[in-house]
Amino acid sequence: MSVTFALAVMTLLASHVAAKGLLRDADIENALARLAEPVLAAANLDNQNIRLFLVDDRSLNAFVLNNQAIFLNYGLVLHIDTPEMLQAIIAHEAAHIANGHIARRTENFRHAQSLGLLGTALAITSSAATSPDVATGLAVGTSSASVRSFLKHTRAEEAAADQSALMYMQRAGINPEGLLAVHQLFRRHESLVERRHDLQMRSHPLTSDRLRAAETFVSNRGEATQPNPEHLYLFARMRGKLSAFIRSPEWTRQQLDHEPYADIRFMRQATAYHKELNTEKAIKTINAALDQRGNHDGFYFDLKGQILLEGRRFDEALTAYQKARELEPHNGQILGGLGRAQLAVGDFSSAIKTLEKAHAQDRNDLRVLQALGQSYGQVDKIGEASLVTAERYALQGRFRDSYIQAKRASDLLPTGSTRWKRAQNLLIAIKNIQN
Repeated sequence: MSVTFALAVMTLLASHVAAKGLLRDADIENALARLAEPVLAAANLDNQNIRLFLVDDRSLNAFVLNNQAIFLNYGLVLHIDTPEMLQAIIAHEAAHIANGHIARRTENFRHAQSLGLLGTALAITSSAATSPDVATGLAVGTSSASVRSFLKHTRAEEAAADQSALMYMQRAGINPEGLLAVHQLFRRHESLVERRHDLQMRSHPLTSDRLRAAETFVSNRGEATQPNPEHLYLFARMRGKLSAFIRSPEWTRQQLDHEPYADIRFMRQATAYHKELNTEKAIKTINAALDQRGNHDGFYFDLKGQILLEGRRFDEALTAYQKARELEPHNGQILGGLGRAQLAVGDFSSAIKTLEKAHAQDRNDLRVLQALGQSYGQVDKIGEASLVTAERYALQGRFRDSYIQAKRASDLLPTGSTRWKRAQNLLIAIKNIQN
């Protein structure tokens, strides 16, 4: 390989995320960040430097790729019942970062190196903090002895991460029974096939063993911790919005009577109407949610802007996004929504300025990159349009298409300029990935 082994592994992991795609939403990610904040603080990690993302995958999984992000499959989020369960999963992933497991796994990969390296890397991609996934099927062709040695290290790290997660939760004043409930969830989902696999070929300890360890910790703790009302609200809001977009409008309406928060109930109903392309009812209902929040909720204005923009009511969408930006001035996704609305009304100069700021704040938003490329194209900045298109393709794992656009950008942009250097760096990175 022409790149370092560590870079090759991280590229494979990043490609896994790109292949699945991320579900980006400002409101949901805000809730995730606020729920994670006490856990990350307890782990002595800077919550400003660690972001949480939802992966467009219905399987029960969570993982880390580096020290800057925690990834949660949406299927896992929809299957858990309490904020404490979510915080337990986050605490476990935070433990992998705090305990240096990512760097150690790179070193363990070196020791386990064989002709089946790619299979092993993909196996680790598929193993989650809480998932009892068996690595055998994905590590086809690897040396059995080397894989067993590698997985022995990861099993020990998973057990250690569980113990650290329990301590973080207790330190943060969060009921550690959340981790117990997570293990009980996964025990219910284990299949007979998984239980019959060679136990030495598992990337995680047996769920029953992890469950016993958590039970011991919980039984030895002091007075039970009461649920945090703010956490309960944030969790309900996050899951309510996610489920309303993922599931059918009929399913959403069946759940409304069980929703204890009036504003979330209206938000979920508005989303259901929006999915049915009933913009009038969707706007009426999101306005009801805003009334419940005193018309000072930037994330509900963001949703209102989305409904109006996708309903082709562009001027009204622009007004809604301007209000959302006023209330949440530091949110890159909301700024991106404002830029898309400016593009829709034909204000290309403002759109470019806004979207460039949004991209500087959040370089993982594909919608911003797409709108920015369109805005550049409208004012004949073809080199700039090619560059952001190349970056969007790279995030999607479309490296061949990315290379073509980056080469085009490199040919069109002034040699030595900042954007030209970005194009050059992208060309070099893609060549390394493909070699």
